[in-house]
Amino acid sequence: MTARKPALIAVDGVAGSAITAAARRALTSIDRANRSGISRWDASGVFEELAVADAAAGQPSVRTLLLLYAADLAFRLRWEIRPALAEGRSVVAAPYVDTAVAFGRAAGIGSEWLANLFQFAPRPTERRFVDRTAARAGRGNGFVEFGFAQVTKVALGATRAQLVDRMATHLRANARRHGVPAMKV
Repeated sequence: MTARKPALIAVDGVAGSAITAAARRALTSIDRANRSGISRWDASGVFEELAVADAAAGQPSVRTLLLLYAADLAFRLRWEIRPALAEGRSVVAAPYVDTAVAFGRAAGIGSEWLANLFQFAPRPTERRFVDRTAARAGRGNGFVEFGFAQVTKVALGATRAQLVDRMATHLRANARRHGVPAMKV
């Protein structure tokens, strides 16, 4: 058996619990020796800090959440992803860029702003998209659930279900563009 080259595998979707489950499956499928790992959102703790912030801090905007996600992703790349790849280990990033971009698009943020924000992130070696219906989304503790809980407190002109539907539509289109089959959870 030949050794597999280290890979950055992106797992994206609309529900944190589904992304986590798919990331675990991806990890076991690529590395039975368990030398690889999963890089999860909020590795930097910035969202944990935001969650416990005093009400006087106010509610973050969608752009603020995306800027914080980008900062957290930069932390993950610096301290988890790039070192693992340099050591010859694969990494499953759960979620990665596509989830945040879909979140932003669903909330009305322009694609150019989002592309510019995440231009620092390396392209993944492999992409996996977790298709989960809007009716089941929202249960879990992922970035999407956290983000929508924050921004639905601010008027966006759409319900949470509509935002999740918009996000899922964007992710499906992106998966088709990259030739990635959707994984059902």
